[in-house]
Amino acid sequence: MSMFSIGLSGLNAAQNALNTTSNNISNVNTPGYNRELTILEQQGRGGGGVNVNDIQRQFNQYVASQLNAATSQSSALETYENQVGQIDNLLADRDAGLAPLMQDFFSSLEDLASAPSDPASRQGVLGSADTLSAQFRSFDGYLQDMQEGINGQIEDEVTQINNTTEQIAGLNREIALARARQGEAPNSLLNQRDQLVNELSERMDVRLNIQDGKSYNISLPNGQPLVSGTDSKPLETLDSPSDPQRTILGYRDSGGTLQPLSEGTVSGGSLGGLMTFRSETLDKTQNQIGQMAVSMAVGFNEQHRLGQDLDGEQGADFFTIGQPRAYTDERNTGTAEVTATAFDAPNIDELRASDYEIRVTGNNPTDATGFTVIRKDNGEALDLDPEAFDAASNTLSFGGMTLTFNDSTALEEGNRFEVQPVRQAAADMETRIADLDKIAAGSLLATDGDMAVSGLGAEAGALGGGDAYEMSLDDAGQLVFGDSGDFTRPTEILVNGETRNVDATTGVVDGAPIAAGDDLEVDGVRLTIDELPEAGETQGLELGRNSAGSGDNTNALAMQDLQDEALVAGNASLSQAYAGMVSDVGNRTNIVQVNLDARQGLTDQLRAVQQSESGVNLDEEAANLIRYQQFYQANARVIDTASTVFDTILGLRN
Repeated sequence: MSMFSIGLSGLNAAQNALNTTSNNISNVNTPGYNRELTILEQQGRGGGGVNVNDIQRQFNQYVASQLNAATSQSSALETYENQVGQIDNLLADRDAGLAPLMQDFFSSLEDLASAPSDPASRQGVLGSADTLSAQFRSFDGYLQDMQEGINGQIEDEVTQINNTTEQIAGLNREIALARARQGEAPNSLLNQRDQLVNELSERMDVRLNIQDGKSYNISLPNGQPLVSGTDSKPLETLDSPSDPQRTILGYRDSGGTLQPLSEGTVSGGSLGGLMTFRSETLDKTQNQIGQMAVSMAVGFNEQHRLGQDLDGEQGADFFTIGQPRAYTDERNTGTAEVTATAFDAPNIDELRASDYEIRVTGNNPTDATGFTVIRKDNGEALDLDPEAFDAASNTLSFGGMTLTFNDSTALEEGNRFEVQPVRQAAADMETRIADLDKIAAGSLLATDGDMAVSGLGAEAGALGGGDAYEMSLDDAGQLVFGDSGDFTRPTEILVNGETRNVDATTGVVDGAPIAAGDDLEVDGVRLTIDELPEAGETQGLELGRNSAGSGDNTNALAMQDLQDEALVAGNASLSQAYAGMVSDVGNRTNIVQVNLDARQGLTDQLRAVQQSESGVNLDEEAANLIRYQQFYQANARVIDTASTVFDTILGLRN
């Protein structure tokens, strides 16, 4: 090969190298750009110049996959941290939090106990109760706005994800065509595709499979495809079949039917962070706020009904509260629905800050063995008493609430129902009393005797006829009502919800003997038998209406004492429950922040590794410019020398 040809090949190689270096420099700030190298090889076998073998893209698939996975986790934690920080700031605010308002409310009850007939102290109770109720509603409203906001963000994320997967499928097509036409895909298309995969990883955790080393196939961790070659499989958002207020993800099956995806399917990325935050923290916090509101309202109402107001009337419910919510799964067969829900006041200590899923395990169930009730916060099944379901009244009782079905005979195996006992209960919390005279500061009941009882409660209209009752209980569990003096015998009472007749002559209550732990209801007054008398002994109890005056503060003191009672789940006071909730959110916020810092550190390290191999170093490229410029100039000198030699040869003829 002549010097001219050798020099020209060198000029071409130098020109390509300069173009590659210039391209690297111009794309130094281009997202997803991978540094390129000009790969040279000796031309021919006899040393005839240089050949440009390839413009090689510096890309490490293994490092890129690690970086994408780390980016997905960092993005999820960052999204989680942004959301949970809002709740942490809300609950921990010492001025706007619930703790000082609850303290103000019980302080006003202390003032009422000091002056039960004073209008100012009564107005203080109503004012602080209104403020506390409004704050419960405000907290629930804020959390509900977050729920709706997350629904909207999920829809936005799915739109962006579908756009990205569609672009990746399109690039798969363009790359395949380029390979067919040119034998090799342009590096710019490969860069764009890898950058889109990285952007997709920021939104959700995905699995990448490279088919034949060329085409990208992308799927969810459960195998649900998002990109298959040149086809994209879009995700869709839909209302949860079990909870229409909740936005979840779904996909179209081969028949075109929209199928919901389990919320646990999506993890990682901003979408996974949103859904994890919702299930782990937002749902739990909203349930805890609702549980506190219900526990306080039900407990306070119970005590208020044990009092009488300045007009001598029994105290009415002091607070109103939202009732449990139940949803029929839209995939159920049959016509069975939950038509009514209510809190079970005597068993309110069983109320938990959790949602439930009811599963019917047999057609037309006759007792609770036909149901499985799952706590959704921990996945555990409740141990139901067979009598928890009453087929005659179509009612199912568990967890401090009672559900009523329209027709239990229409219940079919496989039917499911979502129950949210306290999710939005605080949204409807209000002070029911507006008249100062209706605050029941005095005691409604007058009791006397040595019978071991507890849990006194009164239904609306208790002892409405003004009757008084005298009862005795022996060591065998026989309960007898007397009728001497001012006492009368009831015709019937309730024992554990079952109607028992009272003999008009002897006063003996029929049925099985009374046992320790049995719940009784006499003329609207509830009580629990703590223990039976010792052998050979009999204990008595007199029960009647109290003739209280305007100065009676007995019930005001009892309502004030509720501040320290274990109203929440039977094991925590209101202040303890609130402090526990604040601490729980604070701890979770701290854990997320620590995990985010650690994960972000790993992500930064992987990005540094990736950039060290694929990133553009301006100093290095500047040195390459000089090197390839000299390379070009040297080859130009070769051609110039060849020309001089050629001219000398031609001059020999002269």
